[in-house]
Amino acid sequence: MHEVAGADARVSLFGSRVDDGLRGCDIDLFVEVAYKVDKPILLAARIGARLQRLLGEQRIDVLIATPDTAEQAIHRMARQTGVAL
Repeated sequence: MHEVAGADARVSLFGSRVDDGLRGCDIDLFVEVAYKVDKPILLAARIGARLQRLLGEQRIDVLIATPDTAEQAIHRMARQTGVAL
């Protein structure tokens, strides 16, 4: 993951996979980078594709946060409940 997002990227697992009371089916990752990303959706797609090659057919959702990302409820939830990887 750091090969794609950079050595300083912070990666957290959040969502149903970190809640024992839920039966998680997808992998939700929150990736915070300290640099501006022109197309965050492309970075998320590259990270997801690399992980699928490594892990096999899995549903992987990647949420990217950059210094200029508008803060949304999903970002706050990921920061509060996420488990650093």
